[in-house]
Amino acid sequence: MKDDPPIRLVVGLGNPGREYEQTRHNAGFMIADRVAASLGASWTNERKFEAHLARSGSLLILKPQTYMNLSGVSVSAVARFFRLEPPEILVVCDDVALPTGRLRIRLSGSAGGQNGLKSIISALGSQNFPRLRFGVGTPEHAALSDHVLGRFPPDEKPLVDKSLENAANAVILCALRGLTAAMNHFNPSENKPNRSPQKGKKPPLDSGNEAQV
Repeated sequence: MKDDPPIRLVVGLGNPGREYEQTRHNAGFMIADRVAASLGASWTNERKFEAHLARSGSLLILKPQTYMNLSGVSVSAVARFFRLEPPEILVVCDDVALPTGRLRIRLSGSAGGQNGLKSIISALGSQNFPRLRFGVGTPEHAALSDHVLGRFPPDEKPLVDKSLENAANAVILCALRGLTAAMNHFNPSENKPNRSPQKGKKPPLDSGNEAQV
């Protein structure tokens, strides 16, 4: 949409380290990896940002390596360096309040109990940035920390894999056509599941010269 702010930075949240790979809390990392792969972007280790960074044209993709609770340190450093405003930053994270695989895009809002978002809001001094939340389900019996730091069970793998792909497509749609278009397409209603754009309809981006919960 013409009135949407451009998305210049996509931030996938998670915890670094092999022991946290593929955990629910690392959904943001998994989605960022899929976005980068889809756009043919390679990761570099940027120590000055305490993050892994990939670029596709004018779009930056970031995976903070600070652990979840300090994500704002990395995000604010990148925002200062590239002179980004909060509405130009799309944050991708897990959400225990949503059913597994459900996506929800919002233009702004509170942290909602997500400590990575809380850190970013504090570091930027604003909650006026968009976010894509990826549902990881509510624990029925386990403690919340055990749930988010655990991995999806095998019987959920087909749903999770499909939903991660949908989330990556949603991120790319945000960057290409704006947040409103992505919200209209991917935000759930009571009677429709999240869906992917039709195959072949995704144009390339323009080229431009200890775990915490």
